[in-house]
Amino acid sequence: MNYKKIEISADSSAQDIAPFALAIHELLGLPVTMRSLNKKGVRIEKGKILDNDYSGPVLEAVLKENKTIRNIPTSGKYAGIPVIVSPIRNKEGYGIAAIGVVDVVGTVDLGYIFGDYPEVVKQVQECVRARVTVP
Repeated sequence: MNYKKIEISADSSAQDIAPFALAIHELLGLPVTMRSLNKKGVRIEKGKILDNDYSGPVLEAVLKENKTIRNIPTSGKYAGIPVIVSPIRNKEGYGIAAIGVVDVVGTVDLGYIFGDYPEVVKQVQECVRARVTVP
């Protein structure tokens, strides 16, 4: 069998990086974006590549700053939604690509959802106690 090698470089095209981005997407089940330093990349949601000429403001900032950024972008496709983007660095430490995850879980207000959790647990415990008879 002839297996294709996957290499990521500063000049990788969307087609070159798509298998890597798809794997991350499948692992996490979250939207993933990725681009190389010199070429636009991919945007993936629900198992499909929706855009193969993609870049976003946080991907670009990560490539410029060469550090992970957790942010809520004010522009672009994911404006208003938390994202986490990290650089992919070469052996010398230079950022040659960036990959990001759209943190749709971060948009959920867990405090609001679980605010009544202690009360719900208390009610369930009371129901269970009421059904258990003490000998």
